[in-house]
Amino acid sequence: MDHPQPAQRIVVGIDGSDAAINAARWAVTEAVGRNMALRLVHAVPDRHADGDAVDDDLDVEYAETSLRAADAALQGLGEQVKVECDIAHGTPESVLLHESRRAAMVCVGSVGIGRIASKVLGSAADAVARHAQCPVAIIRCDRDAAEPGSAPESAPESGYVAVVVDDSPGNDAVLEHGFREARLRGAPVLAMGAWRWGLGEIPYRQLDHRLGPWVSRYPEVHVMPAAARRGAAEFLAHTQESVRLAVVGAADADKVARIVGPAGQRGRGRCSVLVVR
Repeated sequence: MDHPQPAQRIVVGIDGSDAAINAARWAVTEAVGRNMALRLVHAVPDRHADGDAVDDDLDVEYAETSLRAADAALQGLGEQVKVECDIAHGTPESVLLHESRRAAMVCVGSVGIGRIASKVLGSAADAVARHAQCPVAIIRCDRDAAEPGSAPESAPESGYVAVVVDDSPGNDAVLEHGFREARLRGAPVLAMGAWRWGLGEIPYRQLDHRLGPWVSRYPEVHVMPAAARRGAAEFLAHTQESVRLAVVGAADADKVARIVGPAGQRGRGRCSVLVVR
């Protein structure tokens, strides 16, 4: 009887944008910290048999160029990480969902998720976050790489890792990923207590009970409690704290677009998101 192999790689969607390369750079830390390979995947569209062969060649040529550029950017970091590059046929969404079946995490870059996405992967990020079979990181850049003469601003290197804390069955996985990310990236945790509690006061007793085991396991991670009784997306939209990454559960996957925010919209409450399953 065949048994599924444990996930041993971090997958990054590459589409030729600087936002995707930024997501790959973010994922290097993840791969090194877990001692896993980093897999860069570029999706090229399926062409019908009677389609133009020239279009197929151009698609593959563009994919190869994009993957080489991403690989070169990662090699320039000087980290000891195995990088695999591959071209897959299909839409970015279908390719990344397929990859999620055997990945420890899927990462995509985004300059924002709105009604009209300016990047191919940006338009697929929301769907991948909702339906992937592994955790999905959407790494936001604050400026569109398509803007002439400019490069996207990466997700901030300082600020909290904001983590949803509640009593749902899957919250331990959210807390595990949140504290791991905080330790990996040298960040404090903003514990978003999501209980509907009173008039906004922090539910300290519940938070202490839920956080206790993780605080003991990660003593080097500073934790600040916060009341988020209207949910993570609403809290992040109004908090004055600087947040670099929000870690949420699958129940909040439909709020990803709001947390990441649309292209061109900057400021607090717009951050990268890790959806945990």
